[in-house]
Amino acid sequence: MRALIFIIIGLIFIKFSSAQETKMYRFDLLRQNDNIDSLKRVSKKNTYQKFKLIQLSKSTSMSFGGSWRMQYESFINEQFQNTRNQDQLWLLNRTMIHTHLKVKDKFEAFAELNNSLITDKDNLSPVDKDQLSVNQLFIKYHFLPNWSFGLGRENLKFGSGRLIDVREGPNVRRSFDASQLSFHSDKFLATIFFAIPVQPKPGIFDNNLLDFNETFSALYTTTNINKSNNIDLYAIYQKDNNVTYNSGNANERRTSLGARYFGDYKSLSYNNEIVYQFGDFGSQNIKAWTVSLQAKNRTKIHHHFFNIGLKTEIISGDKKANDNTLNTFDALYPRGAYFGRVARFGPSNLIDIHPYINTKFNKLFVEVDYDAFWRYSVNDGVYNAAMLLEYTDTNDQRFIAHQLGTIIGYQFNKFIGIELESNIIFPSAFLKEKNLNNTLYHFVFTTEIKF
Repeated sequence: MRALIFIIIGLIFIKFSSAQETKMYRFDLLRQNDNIDSLKRVSKKNTYQKFKLIQLSKSTSMSFGGSWRMQYESFINEQFQNTRNQDQLWLLNRTMIHTHLKVKDKFEAFAELNNSLITDKDNLSPVDKDQLSVNQLFIKYHFLPNWSFGLGRENLKFGSGRLIDVREGPNVRRSFDASQLSFHSDKFLATIFFAIPVQPKPGIFDNNLLDFNETFSALYTTTNINKSNNIDLYAIYQKDNNVTYNSGNANERRTSLGARYFGDYKSLSYNNEIVYQFGDFGSQNIKAWTVSLQAKNRTKIHHHFFNIGLKTEIISGDKKANDNTLNTFDALYPRGAYFGRVARFGPSNLIDIHPYINTKFNKLFVEVDYDAFWRYSVNDGVYNAAMLLEYTDTNDQRFIAHQLGTIIGYQFNKFIGIELESNIIFPSAFLKEKNLNNTLYHFVFTTEIKF
């Protein structure tokens, strides 16, 4: 019933939203960054616009909004084995409602509730279900023209999301209880913060508050070199207790130093990143690293433009399980769908080559991609998207799998869109020696309405 109600609302938006009105809104992934200021200049507002932005005074406004996302997700041979209990189809529903108060460009308060539900799935993970929770609740005070201070629960995303991301793919987003201080100018942005990850639980308002077993702090900077080139430099320190790698279980203290160079040159876009990690894992020293390269070129083929790209990463794994050094890279808080929504392999102890091509036909988006995965070290296992050890190092084979994916999406307008993603993973030598021989099939159909 709820799904039907929201679909009807979405169809109403499609029918009654003019092209001019649709251009007024820019809905961001993080809804606190929505751009709806153009509504202030509309003298004659319709019912939705009157609700969307309420001008409390000349310098104070309050806005409301939210989103509803429904997903049908299906696996066949989920663990590369042809058994009935590995063929599943489940339904995910996520509803988020928010309000945003702004006062004189000096103070803002943002609150967002989350309701994430799932049906027909046998083994739930923490990111599948959270009946009712505070996804975000924070204040920000701009105490000087270039300085601001924030405090509260917030979704965080820095850079390209390789190490700190909102985790949009799964049903439950990643939140942090954080305090942060930011400076920004035309050419430079810097943020220093201390944060505690919120561990989601399936009940109603039962997520832990300020659990200091896992914390992280960082200094993240972005410098605009020129019109087309930018560089991020950052340092991240993470404390985490009771962590498991292929070499064992212990408390971890890890520092990550990274640099990201990104921008455009003519029709070419690039996004390259390098990270080095050091610290302690129990009695072991941490020495880990990753290099990520990405390039995309806008190319005209038969009177139509296509984006042809290549991503590739080398991510270190442990050289020896019984020495005094841990070389397994930890991606910290990455995107939940790092290598597609199927998310069978996580960014640790991995080499991957990932060519892709995509294009848009008016409102239709199409992408086809291929990914090949190898273990960086044959003495370390394969980790999943949550950075948990999924397959131990029980053989000396390096090649893990091939993955072929497609995405077809249609955006009716700024309010409503649909998408179908499919992935097929063909197991190779490493998995086959574990008797994981069957091809995995994965499908996700998504409908999302934002308002």
